[in-house]
Order: sequence, then structure tokens, then C-alpha cells
Amino acid sequence: MANVSVENLKKNYGLHEVIHGIDIDIGDREFVALVGPSGCGKSTLLRMIAGLEDVSGGTVSIDEEVINDIAPRDRDIAMVFQSYALYPHMTVAQNMGFALKLAKVPADEIDARVRQAAATLNLTDYLERFPRELSGGQRQRVAMGRAIVRRPKVFLFDEPLSNLDAKLRVRMRTEIKSLHQRLGATSIYVTHDQIEAMTMADRIVVMRGGNIEQIGAPLELYDAPVNEFVATFIGSPAINLLEGVIDGADFRLPDGSTLPLPAAKPGDNGRAAKYGIRPEHFAIVETGAMTMMKIDVVEPTGNETILSGTIGGQEVQITQQQRLSLAPGQEIGVSLRLDAVHLFDAQSGQRL
Repeated sequence: MANVSVENLKKNYGLHEVIHGIDIDIGDREFVALVGPSGCGKSTLLRMIAGLEDVSGGTVSIDEEVINDIAPRDRDIAMVFQSYALYPHMTVAQNMGFALKLAKVPADEIDARVRQAAATLNLTDYLERFPRELSGGQRQRVAMGRAIVRRPKVFLFDEPLSNLDAKLRVRMRTEIKSLHQRLGATSIYVTHDQIEAMTMADRIVVMRGGNIEQIGAPLELYDAPVNEFVATFIGSPAINLLEGVIDGADFRLPDGSTLPLPAAKPGDNGRAAKYGIRPEHFAIVETGAMTMMKIDVVEPTGNETILSGTIGGQEVQITQQQRLSLAPGQEIGVSLRLDAVHLFDAQSGQRL
């Protein structure tokens, strides 16, 4: 396979710059996910790597070779699209082997590659069917099979599961991760779904407004976000953020109530900040409560209970890995895992 390097990459549409000089190094056989809200530039970046968008500045390299001016068909890259992009008049086998046929690969080799990919993707029984005779998940597997038979250096995935229903998406992301492990392929995967990124990728690139906010392993981003944006984007349910002021060893909320701080830093006293704590880092206690929570909504899901309510008049959610007999309007005592508390500057959003 190959390593991919993006250096000071920029993209302009006229006078409007949408990618602002970003740098990423993707190792051989690594699975990297690009995540961020709509319009952050992740799909544009993927298309620049594929050669479907021109580079306005900087370089894209594969195995140390700059490929800015190399045509897409000559980059040894295969792309799997959101829309599948299958030819409706061709069978599964013909769709999977079409690129090889255009490349004048011998027919017996095309057949061997197609059958090998079909076996990998559990499509052997569907090779003579047409796309209209397949389910959404099967069509997506055909699209992946078409990429696999080319044996490219790099696989690019552009939100390939967004057209599938929730249950099928869960199954397909497992299949894609398993496929990546079997092929040992270098893969770059664009998604707006942070759960997909967390469960599939070796590393995640979090983007916003054409910039990179943070790059790291999934749990690294979850446990040590560099700013408020990354903290809120990674994790479901989302991290709780309570507004207030650092007051010595306490965090003072606007209503006058306080929350404990893990440690006070010199110079932070009196700073307006946001107190970040993830829903699973609360514990319900009868004695020794650090603060009180008023319950507004109780959501039992079977394996856990999600409680929505307020602390100091500000909205919070907590999750408990148990079934609870609680009702809206109740007030409960909670403690917090202080080693899991994050403080963010109220103005810049940067982690303190």
C-alpha cells in the first residue's frame, strides 16, 4: 500500500478560500477518518487527494511522489462514493470489473479478481444480478468490490454509509473495518458521523471551516480535546458545558452554586470559563454529593438510563449503566469524576 502526505494544502474558489493550508501525514495501511460539520472542507480535501478538485496551493504526495499534476486515473487511488455510482444496465460482475476492462486487463484476470473480491464481500451469489435487484447494503458492497479489484495504493471513502438506514449502517461499518484489516489498505474515510469515525478509524482528523482542529486516536480526542469544538463534536451524548467563573478551588456558577475543580492553575482565578464533564462521569449518591441535579426527563434505554435536567439552572445530561426508578421533578445528589473534568476558556474555547 502507501503513505499519503498533505502539506500546506489550500483550495480557493475564486477569492474564497475553503481549505486554509492544512498538513496531514497518513501512514502505510492506516485508516484515517476526516470528520466535521457540513461545509468544513472534508469532502473537498478528499476530492483533492483523488484529483477530482484542483489544488490551489501546497502539495499532495503518495509515497513521497507529488501527484498534484497527475490525472485521477493515474494516481492509483480507488474511491467509494455515497451514491454507489453503479451502472444499472450492468451485472454485479460487470460493474466490478469495468475499470479493469477499460485498462485492457486480460479477461481471465478480470474474472479471477472479481471472484476473489466477491468472495471477500459475500457477493459470490449475486454476480449475475443487476443493481436494481440488490439491497442498499449489497449495492454498497459492490461499490467497494469495484474499488478492491483495482488493487489501488489508497482507498478513499466519501460518506459511503449515509444513504443506509441506521441498523444497516452499524453492520456495514463493521464490514468496512473488517475489510480494511484483511486487505491492510491505506484508507481515508470522510463522514459527518463521529460514531462511525470513533469505531472505525486508527486516527481521526477533526475539521472546521477549512482548518484542522485536532488529529489523534479516537480515545485521545475523547479524553483530551484541545478545545470546546472538539469536545462537543466527539462523544454521544455530547459533553456537558456549564458556564461560570474559576474561583480558587471552585467553579462558581451564575446562581452562586459551585462545582469542585480538579486543580487550580496560577493566573486562572477569576477567569470566565466553561466546565466540561461527560455524561458518564457522574454518579448518583445519597451522601457526599458534590452538587444537586433537578431531573426533567428520564429516558430508559434498557442497558442504561439517560437523565436530562439542570445543575445550577443550566442544562445537563447524565448516563447511568443501570435502571433507575426516578421521575421528572425529583432532585438528586451527584458526584463527579474530577480527573475527567475539562475547563475551556469562555472566549477562545481553548482548553485551559
